[in-house]
Amino acid sequence: MMRPTERFSSRAGDYARYRPGYPPVAIDLLAARCGLSATAVVADIGAGTGLLTEPLLERAAQVFAVEPNERMRAAAEARLGGRARFRSVNGTAEATTLEPASVDLIVVGQALHWFDLPRARREALRIIRAGGYGALLWNERPADPGPFLGDYEALLLRHAAEYAQVVARRAQEASMREFLGGAMERAAFPNHQSLDFEGLRGRLLSSSYAPEQGSPQYQPMLAELAEVFRRHARGGQVVFPYQTLVYFAPLTPAA
Repeated sequence: MMRPTERFSSRAGDYARYRPGYPPVAIDLLAARCGLSATAVVADIGAGTGLLTEPLLERAAQVFAVEPNERMRAAAEARLGGRARFRSVNGTAEATTLEPASVDLIVVGQALHWFDLPRARREALRIIRAGGYGALLWNERPADPGPFLGDYEALLLRHAAEYAQVVARRAQEASMREFLGGAMERAAFPNHQSLDFEGLRGRLLSSSYAPEQGSPQYQPMLAELAEVFRRHARGGQVVFPYQTLVYFAPLTPAA
């Protein structure tokens, strides 16, 4: 498999345009339980194109968007570079370059499965201030996905060779507990996108496991996607449902 820091280089545009954001209630939880406030300094680790960074900027004193992929980082800078509270950082989860004890809240949106967990946890403990929190946010498919997502999933299993392998690593509670520690809590909120065919195509192609142009699976995958859209669209759109999961805990060294 391609190195995690390189996987989205060719997908940054689709990622920025077509990936789902995070519902306001999830950000409210960070404010109520994890210290997000007008005086808080936040590190968004694996910030990508800034989908999670953006709502955090409305609530925090400063947000460091730490992202190793040049094209993803450039997309975040284009999106958010005019915001006074935004700081773009060329760094990784394992080596953020941030100062020791410099942040109040560490967040990770949809990226923990790409981290070297022991090293990333050590780095998190290095940069977090006493009493600070960590929070991991995921837009995952709901437990009862419905007919559209059932067909979409079947398409991925047929055409995307890495799909099962990547998804199996994602949102594993054992990995999240390893990163956050034993006091981890969980909350869940509904979320969705309404997509026309171009949006659904972009959503698919933003995924690291989707075959790209030149792959023998690329055209058959898009042809089947068009059929899935035709079958399920209403008023020229399909509803892509998610469950936004938030895992959070105080970030403290193990006893």
